[in-house]
Amino acid sequence: MIFDTHCHLDDERFQEDREDAYRRMLENNVKHCVCVGSDLASSQRCLDIANSHEGVFAACGVHPHEAKDAGEGYLDRLRQMLQNEKCVALGEIGLDYYYDLSPRDVQKKVMAEQMALAIEMDMPVIFHIRDAHGDMIDFFRAQEKLPRGIIHCFSGSAETAMEYVKMGFFISFAGPVTFKNAQNLQRAAEHVPLERLLCETDSPYLAPVPMRGKRNEPANVRFVNQKLAELKGITEEEMARITCQNAFEIYTKAGKNANSLE
Repeated sequence: MIFDTHCHLDDERFQEDREDAYRRMLENNVKHCVCVGSDLASSQRCLDIANSHEGVFAACGVHPHEAKDAGEGYLDRLRQMLQNEKCVALGEIGLDYYYDLSPRDVQKKVMAEQMALAIEMDMPVIFHIRDAHGDMIDFFRAQEKLPRGIIHCFSGSAETAMEYVKMGFFISFAGPVTFKNAQNLQRAAEHVPLERLLCETDSPYLAPVPMRGKRNEPANVRFVNQKLAELKGITEEEMARITCQNAFEIYTKAGKNANSLE
């Protein structure tokens, strides 16, 4: 049983075949996934999908790209969403200095506000960090208290990964870890302790080898699982068991509501 800890089934690229993608997910032994929001509208779509599909859970939050448009009262709406039984995390939030679609100070402000909400409600957080690991680590070090959380679609060095691990975070790897030119990322995966390792698709983005160049979907997380198993020198079955157990640990509500598909 494999757990895709981060996907975007609400994306318009699934509009024509969302049910088929869900069926393929189950057929490939991917029994659970988390559909992750990027603003209030997409977060609600993720909740709707989760509430109507067994084994699908939701995360709700405001992405750094959308931080400038968060709007008044967004935290109150998020608080309501987080109370839904199928909502297992706040996210994705964080810092993105690659596109800089929101001013960096606004990204930090909106991220900090959502982190405080997560701590208040004892919810894990999914962090999106692109070209901003230095600032993010400094930001984390300055906090009196950090939420439980996941560094999603990890893109940094082994040394950076271990800094996050020391802070108590889980590290999630997506399709890029399967790419032939991803030696640094593969080295990072080798260093992350098994008990802190997760796998994801971030679909419809970042399809892994051998699906690279195609639209990604949750069923393809098996290829990420396969690569992580190879890097760690264990069987695919053992890797799936470990990462699924880790996912249930961080996504506590998912663990409590997963029995029917185990």
